[in-house]
This record gives sequence, C-alpha cells and structure tokens, in this order.
Amino acid sequence: MKPKMTKSELSDLLRREFPQCADTVRIESVDPGRLRTSMTVEWENFRPGGTISGPTMFFLADVSVYLTVLAHAGPVVLAVTTNCSIDFMRRPSGDALHAKTRLLKLGRRLAVADAMIYAELDGDPVARASLSYALPSSG
Repeated sequence: MKPKMTKSELSDLLRREFPQCADTVRIESVDPGRLRTSMTVEWENFRPGGTISGPTMFFLADVSVYLTVLAHAGPVVLAVTTNCSIDFMRRPSGDALHAKTRLLKLGRRLAVADAMIYAELDGDPVARASLSYALPSSG
C-alpha cells in the first residue's frame, strides 16, 4: 500500500496538531505499509532500577501507529485508538527507543497495525504492540 503522506508532511502535521509530542517522536522513514520512528528517553521516562517505563513504550507504539495510519489514510487527525495490546518482552537499555510499524488493515472505518519497539542498545525487540484505530466517517 503506497503512502499518501510523506515524512515531511507527517512531521508538519505532528508539529501543528500535536506540538506536545512533536519534539519527542521523530519520524525516521515512511514506506509502503510501514513506518519507522525513534525517541530519546529522558530521566522522567525511567522506572526505579534504571529501566524504561512501560507507559513510555506504549506512548511510542501509539504515536507510531497513529502516524502509520495517517501516512496511508491521509491526514485524518480525528482517528482514535480503539484497542491496544502490548507485550513487554525484555528490559530495555539505553537512552533511545525505536519503533517499526506495519499496517495490517486499512478499511473505511478501521485500521489495524502492529509495532515492534527496540531499545537503542538491544538487537531484539523489547515490546510488541497491536493497535486498532477507528477512522472518522467521511460523510
């Protein structure tokens, strides 16, 4: 599935519609059915013991899938998360996270995608998420 929005257009949309996270999540690439993002992890994203918190990984997965949906559906900013399942597989290390997303379904009213989250210093994924988004009706 060919993207309808470019990396630059998505970055502009993020700055305009979600300025609170525009400097946190960086779009690395947009490809057919896929998107890659990254984020720097700050001290407030760590739990005791020096591990990156689950809510931080969820945030990256959710924003990344949202951007994947918009990249392929167009600028439907009113798309909303309807379901998320996330598995935390291993303790992340480092001070950056990366997400690789894959669009599984893009219908008129529903989009489904998954996200693999990697820590900067880990070769294996640290979390896997499956998310569904409701798309607003066009009429």
